[in-house]
Amino acid sequence: MSELNLITCIVQRGKADKVVKEAIDAGAEGATIFYARGTGIRQKLGFWGKIITPEKEVILIVTKEKETNAVFDAIVKSGKLDKPGQGFAFVHAIDRAVGFLEQK
Repeated sequence: MSELNLITCIVQRGKADKVVKEAIDAGAEGATIFYARGTGIRQKLGFWGKIITPEKEVILIVTKEKETNAVFDAIVKSGKLDKPGQGFAFVHAIDRAVGFLEQK
C-alpha cells in the first residue's frame, strides 16, 4: 500500500484557484486542475427550459493519508460543497503510485 489518497473535486469554472489555495494551506503539496463539461438536472432548468452545458474545473490532489481529512475538509469549506449545486468531492485510496510525494 502506498499510504496516499487522491482527492477529486469538481467545481464551477472559476472557483478552483480558491479551493486549491485553501487545500495547500491545509497541507496539500500541490494540485492538478483541468477543464471539463458536464450535465445534470440543474442544467436542464436553464432559460426557457434550454439545456445549458456548464463548464467545470476538475481538481486532483494527492495527499498523504494523515493529511487527507484536513485537506478534504478545507476543500468542502472553501468550495461550499455542502450546499446544493456547488460541486462535489470524493477520496480514492491509491494502491500503487510513482513520481508523486516523497514516500518513506
